[in-house]
Amino acid sequence: METLTVGQYDLIYNAFSFAFATLAAATIFFWLGRSQVAPQYKTAMTITGLVTFIAAYHYFRIGESWAAAFDTADASLQTTGYAFNQAYRYVDWLLTVPLLLVELILVMGLSRSETISRATRLGLLAALMIILGYPGEVATTAGARWFWGIASMIPFLWIIYELFVGLSSSIKDQPEDARGLVSVARYLVIGSWAFYPVVYFAGAVGLDGGTATVVIEVGYTIADITAKAVFGVLIFMIAQRKSAEYFARQNTVVQPAE
Repeated sequence: METLTVGQYDLIYNAFSFAFATLAAATIFFWLGRSQVAPQYKTAMTITGLVTFIAAYHYFRIGESWAAAFDTADASLQTTGYAFNQAYRYVDWLLTVPLLLVELILVMGLSRSETISRATRLGLLAALMIILGYPGEVATTAGARWFWGIASMIPFLWIIYELFVGLSSSIKDQPEDARGLVSVARYLVIGSWAFYPVVYFAGAVGLDGGTATVVIEVGYTIADITAKAVFGVLIFMIAQRKSAEYFARQNTVVQPAE
């Protein structure tokens, strides 16, 4: 942290600010969008907005913690003695990452038993992945970071298996005009999540100082926006397409008998 330049500090702070604005706006959009989907998909949209609301709140706190940790007076950067609280990210992920998977399961409209079993299993795996990753994030040695990082990859790989093998038959049962979006949503989850290990191990492969801090903080921020706001838009689009038949029935005018 001490090797940061003023420019690097501003870049990270602006990234936090942008994330807060994006996620807060996404929350309003998703919750207002509940009126545009069928009743069976309203819960998915509520959770989608809840994910971005939780993330927006934590980015607000992250930004506050970042500002409190440094003093930029006189065009120079000095630490204030307050430590930047990295735990905010992991508290956020512990809440939002399981919910991300739950919203995907809910919008697929599976049977009640399959929805409960898959949502529970994926949610627990996601929580375990976050819990195992945190000790490595705050570790002071590369060895500890590698150990906990590899440990957290085990549930991550299990989640990938569930999404691409366990849900394959269920995706084939989706309406044709929504099937492609459901598949894209799976790839977006894995693609955005795959960026986290890259950032996570940045400090363990020789990248250090201010550059490492920028890569980690800005990298995590970009991944969060993609995994939550962009993913949420896909969930909304899937729910809208699957709701088309429901609204068509609602708008059907019954002609009076002659």
